[in-house]
Amino acid sequence: MDWSKIGRLVADGVSLSSGDRVSVFVTGSSVMDAVAAFVDEGWHRGAVVQVLAPDERFDASALRWADVAVLQSPMPLESAAMEWSDVHVSFRAMSQPVVDADPGRIAALRRGRGVVSTMRWQNTRWALVRVPTAEWADAMGLDASAMLHEWAASFDADWADAGRRMQALCDRFAGARMAVIEDEWGMLELGLEGRTWVPFAGNANWPDGEIATAPVETAVNGRIRFDGTLSFGGVLIRDLELDFEDGRIVSERAAVGVDFVRELLDADDGARRLGELGIGTNAALTLMTGDLLIDEKILGTVHIAPGRAYPECGGVNSSSLHWDIVKDLRGSDGGCRGSLRIDDEWLIRDGVVQPVLQAATVAAEPKA
Repeated sequence: MDWSKIGRLVADGVSLSSGDRVSVFVTGSSVMDAVAAFVDEGWHRGAVVQVLAPDERFDASALRWADVAVLQSPMPLESAAMEWSDVHVSFRAMSQPVVDADPGRIAALRRGRGVVSTMRWQNTRWALVRVPTAEWADAMGLDASAMLHEWAASFDADWADAGRRMQALCDRFAGARMAVIEDEWGMLELGLEGRTWVPFAGNANWPDGEIATAPVETAVNGRIRFDGTLSFGGVLIRDLELDFEDGRIVSERAAVGVDFVRELLDADDGARRLGELGIGTNAALTLMTGDLLIDEKILGTVHIAPGRAYPECGGVNSSSLHWDIVKDLRGSDGGCRGSLRIDDEWLIRDGVVQPVLQAATVAAEPKA
């Protein structure tokens, strides 16, 4: 693994330069090689780099002992880091996807984290780097070497060229009125009038590769099902189903984890409305890992995010929550094949990526 190359890519993505004040969060010791490479690159460029270690292993103690009021408040050192920083990068190890704690307390902790995330979006040029681990692969029944291989391949792209092609697709949909996600289970219609599409091409999340917008907050209607198992905040959720009326989630069901889902969606007034619609464009990624930061970039997937909207997309929804939920339209692992269209143009049809979306993909072929 060429960590120095990854460090440079992340630094380029946040336009790191001399004099920048840079905060780095580390959530697990397994990502230290990546952190060290980025820190070295930062100091080499003349930035001032400071590292905090809010390791997710420590969450167990907070969840066991802290008052709910403390859990749902932003941690003071993390908040101070966002106020000080020009640039922020979080290196997040894929840790054990199951946390042994009351779902309500986990949801409270997520609310506190959401406040810090909002500060990051508002105050800094930022990036999140999600790093696979053998621990996660074992827990989710995946091949660790295959997962790491795809992850590394997903970085290996001409990101400037990918950005231009993704921007061309965003421009194509500038006047779009509606997106539709459908499969044999149901259909979800998302109003898009007046909203802007933006590309994510090596400048915010790693792995990267998606285009996204903010649906009109009062114009989402229908039903959507997310087959399979995902993890959020240390809670496993299986076969999640959501019903929308006039932009609001009015009903939620899941085979596993529904109480936690309700705690998240009842966090505040904006948590039951969507802040994002995103489409994966990275063809080097094919394995559904259960980790949202990776799965949302997979070509052939679409994701929605209840909660906080990207203001650059024209969204106005405000919330401490921003929860990307990924739907695999390819029919992988026995799930339903699905389709995605914007107005009358198909991007994915019956599980097959169409030429208009294929033209905007990044890392088109994983390395052998």
